[in-house]
Amino acid sequence: MKRLTIVRIATAMVLWMTIGCTPSPRVVGNQEPVGPQSRESTVNALFAPPSPETIPGDLRGEQIRLGYKMIVATQEYGKRYVGNALNCTNCHLDGGLNPNAASFVGIAALYPHYHERAGRRVTLADRINECFERSMNGKPLPPDSVKLTAIVAYIEWLSKSMPSGSAVPWRGVPRIASTHQPDSPGGKKVYEKKCAFCHGSEGQGTAAAPPVWGPRSYNIGADMARIGLAASFIKANMPRGWGWTVTDDEAIDVAAYINTRPRPDFPGMTHDWPKGGKPADAPY
Repeated sequence: MKRLTIVRIATAMVLWMTIGCTPSPRVVGNQEPVGPQSRESTVNALFAPPSPETIPGDLRGEQIRLGYKMIVATQEYGKRYVGNALNCTNCHLDGGLNPNAASFVGIAALYPHYHERAGRRVTLADRINECFERSMNGKPLPPDSVKLTAIVAYIEWLSKSMPSGSAVPWRGVPRIASTHQPDSPGGKKVYEKKCAFCHGSEGQGTAAAPPVWGPRSYNIGADMARIGLAASFIKANMPRGWGWTVTDDEAIDVAAYINTRPRPDFPGMTHDWPKGGKPADAPY
C-alpha cells in the first residue's frame, strides 16, 4: 500500500510537470462571473498553473509541498480527518490541476464569498473543511492546523497568476445540458459495462479507482451526491485512459444508479440551504 501511494504521488507529479499537455478547459455551462467582472475578463482568464520550479525554498514552499501531499495522498497525510477511502484528488483530479475536474487553479481568488448552502460568507479554509466533512466523510481540520494552512497555501500558490477580476471560467466541472430523465436501472447496465472494471462490481473501489458507494465512499451531503453534478463529472472525465466514453444520457443514468446506492449519512444536512436556493437534484 505504501508503494502504491508513492507511485500515485509520482504519477501526479509527472502530470504536474507536463501540464502543457493537459486538455484545454471547457467552460462551465450557465456559470455567471462572480462579482463585477466583464465578459472580457472571462475570456482572458487562461488556464496556466505555475511551474513547480517556482515554489519558494522557504517555509512557504514547505507549506505548499505539504498541501500538495494532503491533496494527492490524503489517506496518508490527513488520515485522522478522513472517514472513508478517498483522497482529495479523486474528485480534484491530478492534484487539482485538471481544468475539467474542479481544478484549484485560480480558485483562491474567489474567496471569501457567499455560499448558498451555508447561508453565509465562507473562507477558502471553510470550504476545504466542508469537503472533509462531506466528500471525505470525516471531520474538519482545526483552524490553526498546519495541514489546513498547507492546503490553503497550495491552492493560493496555484492561483497566484490569475488576473485580477477573473471569473475563472473552468471553475467546477463542465455541466451537462440535458432534459433526459435519470434512469437508475439503465445506469446499472452502463456501470457494469464501463465502470465496474475500475470501481469494482459492488462499487467498493479497486487499486485503480476509488469506491463510489458504500461506507468507504462520500456521504449523502457531498456535492457528488447530486445526480446532475456527478453526471457532469462522469461525462467530462470518465472512463480515464480506456479508449471509450459515455454519452450525456449514459452519464446521467450511471450517476443516478451510483447515487441511489447506500452511502454514509450526513447529520448536518438539516442546516443546509437556510435561505433557500437548493438545487432540484440535491439529495436533501
